[in-house]
Amino acid sequence: MRRSHVTTVSLLMATVLCGCTRANDVLDPSAIKPTAGQAAPVAQGGAAPTVPAMPATQPASTATPAQSAAVMARIRLQIAPIVGPTVEAATPLTERLGLRARERGLALTGSSGAQTPTHVLKGYFSAVSEGPDTTVIYVWDVYDPAGNRLHRINGQQKAPSVKGGDGWTAVAPATMQAIADAAIEQLAAWLAANPG
Repeated sequence: MRRSHVTTVSLLMATVLCGCTRANDVLDPSAIKPTAGQAAPVAQGGAAPTVPAMPATQPASTATPAQSAAVMARIRLQIAPIVGPTVEAATPLTERLGLRARERGLALTGSSGAQTPTHVLKGYFSAVSEGPDTTVIYVWDVYDPAGNRLHRINGQQKAPSVKGGDGWTAVAPATMQAIADAAIEQLAAWLAANPG
């Protein structure tokens, strides 16, 4: 019976992710600009949730650090509007995405910037609260400037719910920051393994 429930929840989340197309479901990360020198938020109440390991199907990077740095220096990444989370839930995610991307040497471009992006990262999210935990299900698609999907990163992050919350109100900032960390690390590994 438990397996049936998990399957039902998974199918429901897939439907929700596909159905998030209304304008008010979208958050444009370029609207959130951390101030200069602003530090990344620290998880409240302890350490950040663990980040799932990269799937075994991901190609391992054999590039040297110098080669990886050269590849990253050529990338101009645009983070497209994120579908699904509330502004409150997405703010720590988008701030951390920008911070981690810059730390990895990726240049960020806006949707109306002077530089054309080489890659566009678009995220789709859903949150499910069950008992004391909330699971955030996410999909990141990497596109070229012409709109061709090049790569997909997906997964889920389960963490204790924020007291009194349900759905997005139950998602702690540390959970969203952990997702951003995993996304940038997996994106950087894929870019280093696919420099073309």
